[in-house]
Amino acid sequence: MLTVKAEFLTSAASASQFIKTEKPVIAVCGKSNVGKSSLINMLAGVKKLAKVSKEPGRTRLVNYFDMGGFVLADLPGYGFARVSYAEKARWARLMEDFFGTEGTVSHALILVDIRREPTADDVAMVDLLTSRTIPFTIAATKGDKLSGAQRGAAVVKIAAALKCGRDDVIVTSSEKRMGREELFSLFGKVIELHNGERL
Repeated sequence: MLTVKAEFLTSAASASQFIKTEKPVIAVCGKSNVGKSSLINMLAGVKKLAKVSKEPGRTRLVNYFDMGGFVLADLPGYGFARVSYAEKARWARLMEDFFGTEGTVSHALILVDIRREPTADDVAMVDLLTSRTIPFTIAATKGDKLSGAQRGAAVVKIAAALKCGRDDVIVTSSEKRMGREELFSLFGKVIELHNGERL
C-alpha cells in the first residue's frame, strides 16, 4: 500500500488558482455533508488535515492536499439547498472550470451515502465526468451503518443508478477505516497510468 505523508497545499477560488503539478490529481466530489473531509482525513491517517463540519456547504473552495505520490483536490459539495442561487452558480462554474481544464485531474472519486439513493446531482456529476472522459470511482460512504448483506444490495442499486459497474463502487467508512486499502490500490493504479503517460 502507498505510504502517505499528507499536507495541505493551498485553496483555489477560481481557475487561475488551480495548481499545476507533475503528480496525478484525484478529485474528491459529492453532495454537501456526504463525508469528503472525513474520507480525506482517513486516507491521510490524521484527524484534522481536512476540516470536518456538521454544517453542510462549508467547503467553498478547491482545497488541495499533497498525499505523497498524488494530490487530492477536495471540491465544494453540491446539492445543498440553503445557499443562494448566486452561490450555487459560482460553485457550478468552479467545477465546470476544474473539470474542463485539460490535464487538471487524472481521476475522480464521487462520494455517495450508501444508505441513500443517488440524487440527480450525483447523476449530473457522472454525466459531467463522462463528457470530459475523466475516469471515476464511486466511494459509498458510511458503510459501517449497514450489514454486509445490506451493503451488497446498496452497491447494486448505486451502480445501476450511476450507470457503472459494481467493481467501480468501493464501500468506505471513515469511522472503521473501511475501504482504505481498496482506495490506495486504486490510487496506485492511477499513479502508474499517469507516470506511464508522461514517459
